[in-house]
Amino acid sequence: MNFQPLGKRVLVKRIEAQNKTASGIYIPDNAKEKPLSAKVEAVASEIKEIKVSDEVVFGKYAGSELSLDGQDYLVLEFKDILGVIK
Repeated sequence: MNFQPLGKRVLVKRIEAQNKTASGIYIPDNAKEKPLSAKVEAVASEIKEIKVSDEVVFGKYAGSELSLDGQDYLVLEFKDILGVIK
């Protein structure tokens, strides 16, 4: 993948949520919400606080969806990232 975000943007790939609850009930795809955490795939050169392979949490309606090489990604503004999961 050859993509370099510009400005204060980050390219992320959503981390798929589990399809089963803790009690063992399976959740159908149409009832699931999109996950609000993702793995960082590329970072603009202006951003120093996060790096590639960090796991971040972002707002529910943040970002623009993008498809590269058959994979779905999300381009986020840095201000839409709520935090890093350690």
